[in-house]
Amino acid sequence: MRSKKRTTGAAAGALSNSIHPPPLLPHQHQFCLEGESLSRFLESTLRVIESEKALDQTLPLKFWMKQQFAVGVNEVTRVLERMTPNRGGTISSDEHFMMNGGDRKPPCVDFQAILLASDCNPRWLTKHLPALAASRNVPLIFVRDRKEGSLRLGELIKLKTAIAIGIKAKGNGVNQLIKEVLVAHEIDSVEA
Repeated sequence: MRSKKRTTGAAAGALSNSIHPPPLLPHQHQFCLEGESLSRFLESTLRVIESEKALDQTLPLKFWMKQQFAVGVNEVTRVLERMTPNRGGTISSDEHFMMNGGDRKPPCVDFQAILLASDCNPRWLTKHLPALAASRNVPLIFVRDRKEGSLRLGELIKLKTAIAIGIKAKGNGVNQLIKEVLVAHEIDSVEA
């Protein structure tokens, strides 16, 4: 029978750091909109969405929204997981192929930012999103409005409620508005 020897001291610290990386600091890429700033943000975003949709009459509203946004916790999580983690360098296509388990899915569009309702109940539905967004270097914007944040986000995309909305980096007017908001809050984002 083997003896159970415990590693102590500096060796234990080095071993635990190699197995478990230091925790991410998701608060560096997130902020909260509430009150008057939230109202102004949602009104201007709705105006920009309406004007962008008016310029592109080729698709029905539902399909156009699907191209611009990822709606819902599951879809936002799926897109974030398909994005390459922020490793501080570039990843070759062969590395990307191996990281995805050899799956040759078409490259996904990156998120510029994620809007997240802070009134989500139960909380565990969105508990994973801040860490996942931070690992992909995607800013997180919390929407807080006296227990109606999900209703306000739903209005934005013509649904009753929405807990999470991922804004895809497509280089349109919505992305310009989000970029202005992020610059105002001094947060770096994925370039649109």
